[in-house]
Amino acid sequence: MAERTRNTKKLAQRIDRGYLKRDFWLPRWKRLLSIGVTALGVVWLGWQTLAGKQEAFNAGPLSHGHAVLANECSTCHTTQSSFGPKITDANCIACHDAPRHQAKQTFTPTCTSCHVEHQGAFQLAAVGNQSCAQCHARLKTTDAKLKVDASITTLADGHPEFAAVRPGHAADPGTIKFGHAIHMKPGLKGPTGPVQLACTGCHQATAASGARPMGLMRPVQFEAHCSNCHPLSFDRRFAEPAPHKDTRAVLDYVTAQYRGYIAQHPNEIGQRLELNAALPQRPLPPPARNAAEWITQRSAEAERLLWQKTCKECHVLTYPAPSTRPEVAKSDIPTQWMPNSRFEHGPHQLVQCAECHTQAVQRNETADVMLPGIATCQRCHSDGANSASDTCSECHVYHDWSKAQTKQGHFRMR
Repeated sequence: MAERTRNTKKLAQRIDRGYLKRDFWLPRWKRLLSIGVTALGVVWLGWQTLAGKQEAFNAGPLSHGHAVLANECSTCHTTQSSFGPKITDANCIACHDAPRHQAKQTFTPTCTSCHVEHQGAFQLAAVGNQSCAQCHARLKTTDAKLKVDASITTLADGHPEFAAVRPGHAADPGTIKFGHAIHMKPGLKGPTGPVQLACTGCHQATAASGARPMGLMRPVQFEAHCSNCHPLSFDRRFAEPAPHKDTRAVLDYVTAQYRGYIAQHPNEIGQRLELNAALPQRPLPPPARNAAEWITQRSAEAERLLWQKTCKECHVLTYPAPSTRPEVAKSDIPTQWMPNSRFEHGPHQLVQCAECHTQAVQRNETADVMLPGIATCQRCHSDGANSASDTCSECHVYHDWSKAQTKQGHFRMR
C-alpha cells in the first residue's frame, strides 16, 4: 500500500477560510429585499395613519350587523390596555342592552368570549358549541339549584329529551275533541264527495318575514279549516250555517233567521214542529198558535241540535244552571310547545310532515302530544360531514331579550 503524501495539515490548507466573509449575490438580494419590503410596509402604515385610514389595522371583515362600523374602530375599541385599545362589555351594552342569561349563575362570560368579531360576514349571534359548553358542561348556580341538566355539551352529548314529550309530562291542554288518525284516513266524507286530507291543509306555517324563513304554525281556524266538512247547519230552510261564535251570538243569529223567515211565510205558523232525527225523540209540542210560538219552538229545536250534537262533537259544554245557554270551554290550543327554544318550519320543508310527526297518523286522543322526540332531530343534526348544524344557537337564545331596554342611537346618517 502506497504511503500517503498529504497529511492533515496540507488537506486543511485547501479550505477557503474567508468563505463566510465573502458577499454572494443571492444572500445580498435577500437582505436588500427584506429591508426594502419592511421599509415600504412602515411607510405605508405611516401614510395610512396620517391619512386617518383604518383599513390597515383591521383584523378582518366585520359581521353583517357591524358592517357600518368598518371604518369606525374607535366606536368599540375604547379602553386602553398594554396591547392597545380593547373591547369591554360596556362597549357592547352601549348599543346592545343584552340582559344576563341567568341572575344566579356563578360565571358570566364576557360578550367577546362568545361573539368573536373580524371573522367574516356572518351572524354574530351564531356562536359555536364551545361557547355554550364553557358554562353548560359543568353548570353551577349560586343557590345550587338547577332547573335544567347540569352537563350538556352538544345535542348528542348530554341534551335531555324535550320536556313536552318526556314520560309523565302533562298532556295536551287543548279542549277540542280531535283525532288526527281519523282525519288522515282515506275516503273521508267531504262536502262534494270523498276526500283525502293532508297535513298542510290545516297546518300552515307563518309567512316568511325578510330574511327569516317560515316559523311557527298558524292557529287552526274553524272557518278556514273545518267549516267545509263540519258546517253548523241547524235547519234545512237556511243555506247559511250558524256562526262559529259564543252561544249567545249563535242563539241570537238563529232567532233572527227564524223571525225573518216566518215574516215571509206566515202560512207555516200552524204546522207541527219537525223533530230532528239525529237527536233522541221527545213528545211533540202542540202546533204554534202565532209567530212568536213558532219562533220559540224552532229556536229550541235548533238549540238542541247545536248544543247536544253539532257543537258537542268538538267542544266541551258546561251549563251554569239548568235550562240556560251552555258555556263553551276555551280551546286552549298551544301555539308554541317549546318556549325555551325556537324552531322554524321553513328550512324543514323538504321533509314530509309524517317523517317527524310519526304519531299523527296513529293517535286519536286529544291529550296526545304530536311533537317529535330529540332522537328525530339527532338523525339530521349531528357533527357529521353531510349533516345539518347541531350548534346550540340553532335552537336556543342565550339572552332574555324580553327584558331588553330601548337604546338611543349614537350615529347620524351621512
